[in-house]
Amino acid sequence: MAIDCIINNPPTMSSLKEQQTSLVFDALVLQHETNMPQQFIWPDHEKPNSQKSKELDVPTLDLGGFLSGHSGAVKEASNLVREACVNHGFFLVVNHGVDASLISDAQRYMDLFFELPLSKKQRAQRKVGESCGYASSFTGRFSSKLPWKETLSFHFSAEENSYNIVEEYFKKTSEEFVQLGKVYQDYCHAMSKLSLGIMELLGISLGVSRTHFKEFFKDNNSIMRLNYYPPCQKPDLTLGTGPHCDPTSLTILHQDKVSGLEVFVENEWRSITPNSNAFVVNIGDTFMALSNGRYKSCLHRAVVNNKSPRKSLAFFLCPKRDKVVSAPDELVDENNPRVYPDFTWSTFLEFTQKHYRADMNTLQAFSNWVQEKASRT
Repeated sequence: MAIDCIINNPPTMSSLKEQQTSLVFDALVLQHETNMPQQFIWPDHEKPNSQKSKELDVPTLDLGGFLSGHSGAVKEASNLVREACVNHGFFLVVNHGVDASLISDAQRYMDLFFELPLSKKQRAQRKVGESCGYASSFTGRFSSKLPWKETLSFHFSAEENSYNIVEEYFKKTSEEFVQLGKVYQDYCHAMSKLSLGIMELLGISLGVSRTHFKEFFKDNNSIMRLNYYPPCQKPDLTLGTGPHCDPTSLTILHQDKVSGLEVFVENEWRSITPNSNAFVVNIGDTFMALSNGRYKSCLHRAVVNNKSPRKSLAFFLCPKRDKVVSAPDELVDENNPRVYPDFTWSTFLEFTQKHYRADMNTLQAFSNWVQEKASRT
């Protein structure tokens, strides 16, 4: 069934299941529609407030001094990151060493993909149960509370024998995407390098070996995601991304000039204003487990607007898939017993893709699932 038929003739409850598989999120069509399909309308208690959210006071880390090894800068940066991660897990980094022209190209090349006709974007269509590929909302996976967005996700590996994994992915998908592969391969390498520096800082702030987390993630198998949020004629009814905590270890986000990111702090939603010179960094569930619960993975979401599209680049740092996620001994004692069972990232990823829709309770639900499986064996 074509999308215009769905828009003009909303499905009844009895026919919804049949039509779910044929619902398509075509941004070029839907951004002009005022009659929103029911699947994109969120419950009243989760709908965004029509009033502008207050801005979140996010600490800004100047990485220049830290990366150069200046002792005073190292202490200041570790104190700032500790305070942020204990409270809500979000902070900004500036003077990060990533080339501004590379960031600009990574933002610009998103248009070359998302402005393509839907049929061409679908050459990279994500398969059911997989974490990578093109996704037009979550149609086909969920039947309600669908996000108002398109995404393109792909794997990155820091292992030597996978040096060109991003380029190869784009080339295999379509010859038209070869140049995108080159840009995003370079961008992912820069994000991996930056994330390892941040991991070094996190180790210092937690009082473990400076190199502990850096070594843990040096051969990371991470995920890069391009997010595109088209304009929406009824932005108060839907969300670009629903409330969730990232199941990954660390997220490094670059926003364009359009606001949309909101974090749930002190029982209210607060916005983080875009800054082209800074990356927004936040702790994910996997690192919360590695820190034995000391650092927080915080609830956040994305809102949309009726005027401008919004784009963001998200690099999700993940361990090598077979690596065991376990808090270091320095963070476990009589007063701080081990909070989460040991697990591999591949098991957690499978849980989020096949068994559970990520929200604020993902890690706890996963922990329960792991323990239940263990008790049956």
